[in-house]
Amino acid sequence: MQRSALTRHLVQKHAINLVALIFLIPSVTDIYAAPKPNVIVIYADDLGYGDLACFGHPTIKTPALDQMAAEGMKFTQFYSAAPVCTPSRAALLTGRYPIRSGMCSDKRRVLFPDSGGGIPANEVTLAEALKTAGYKTACVGKWHLGHLPQFLPTSNGFDSYFGIPYSNDMDRSANHKLGRKIFLKPEVKFWNIPLMRDTEVVEQPADQTTITKRYTEEAIKLIQQNKRQPFFIYLAHSMPHVPLFRSPEFQDKSRRGLYGDVIEEIDWSVGQVLDELKTQGLEQNTIVWFCSDNGPWLIFNEQGGSAGLLRDGKGSTWEGGMREPTIAWWPGHIPSGSVSQELGSTMDIYTTSINLAGGTVPTDRVVDGVDLTSVLLNEENSPREEMVYYRGTKLMALRKGPWKAHFITKPAYGREPFQEHDPPVLYHLEHDPSEKYNVAQDHPDVIKELKMAAEQHQKTVKPVPSQLEIPLPN
Repeated sequence: MQRSALTRHLVQKHAINLVALIFLIPSVTDIYAAPKPNVIVIYADDLGYGDLACFGHPTIKTPALDQMAAEGMKFTQFYSAAPVCTPSRAALLTGRYPIRSGMCSDKRRVLFPDSGGGIPANEVTLAEALKTAGYKTACVGKWHLGHLPQFLPTSNGFDSYFGIPYSNDMDRSANHKLGRKIFLKPEVKFWNIPLMRDTEVVEQPADQTTITKRYTEEAIKLIQQNKRQPFFIYLAHSMPHVPLFRSPEFQDKSRRGLYGDVIEEIDWSVGQVLDELKTQGLEQNTIVWFCSDNGPWLIFNEQGGSAGLLRDGKGSTWEGGMREPTIAWWPGHIPSGSVSQELGSTMDIYTTSINLAGGTVPTDRVVDGVDLTSVLLNEENSPREEMVYYRGTKLMALRKGPWKAHFITKPAYGREPFQEHDPPVLYHLEHDPSEKYNVAQDHPDVIKELKMAAEQHQKTVKPVPSQLEIPLPN
């Protein structure tokens, strides 16, 4: 029987993996015996694949992130598990596709101030898993997994919280007749967004002109306070989600305008965190991840980012909506200046971090995250072979190896209907990352395999109520 192109690719990949494993097991074993590494996840909001200098932007300067990449590993094929905020954050913190936790919907894409739902209590968050392993845990920044007390970070494994409970464009107080015009010259008073410490509102409206700076100061304080014990910090920036704000020091600093100013302040923030780790002598015992929740919000034109050569942006299951600029940094462990073209996902941050901490990945449920330790430490092939692309509860596409089949397509925003494809639209993403050339008619064997993979995945999904459709109690 003749093997398909996809099967040949995977057989060759795993033959290489097996040889590598035989010779490189000692280094992986050594790392598990080492002191528990601190974990920091820095998560941007609506950052595009092409928005960083180290990912190709020509006029936004990101020296700290460039250095982070030079000292660590850059991932070129790393994905969020959803193209919008709430489900992507649920996936990051649970290691599971949001369809499994009810943190997605076809009616309401994200949680709002009038939502009554949030992350279910039976989900095991990354903070809960690391706390059980002896870590101090802190959440700084945007949460967006439920704003009622039972859904806040301090009810889901985090010892402390400082940030906003949902997106910075919610709780709008400006005249709605102005539409998107208020984003052209945003003012703090246009949004009544609350800034919280633990469960209390400490400022409303939050002064968004200083919010990136204050998140950074909070993260540095947490590093200083917890330097003698293992810690986990989830630093989730509110930016560059519109409305765009930056500190006075970054006003008109970038050639890319307001959006560039915002990205350059985030870059400064990353530099402050990495510098503090070095000052405290913690750099070789701290793994730092940098990523984004979804792609750029293209409908905001110059106030939205760029997906580079990738197609479409936030809200879509084309590559620009879900492939994210990702860097992992761990001096002395991750090879400096390495670039991984292997498949990875934000869900893998969950599994990898728990395993590095000596914790326990839940075994009583499906966990979609895989362990990327061997990729990070030894530049091996990734154990991730597939990526499933959801828009709400709809399985839109599936990637396996280099191949991606779209079963349903729809642009990110607009009135165009969902379009079902039979046969599916097929792209070879390593040859055609821009998804321009449909090669379905040339590879019926690959189409068959990807259809089967989608069917097998769907058999593992058990329906649960949508948390995004629960109204706020009276």
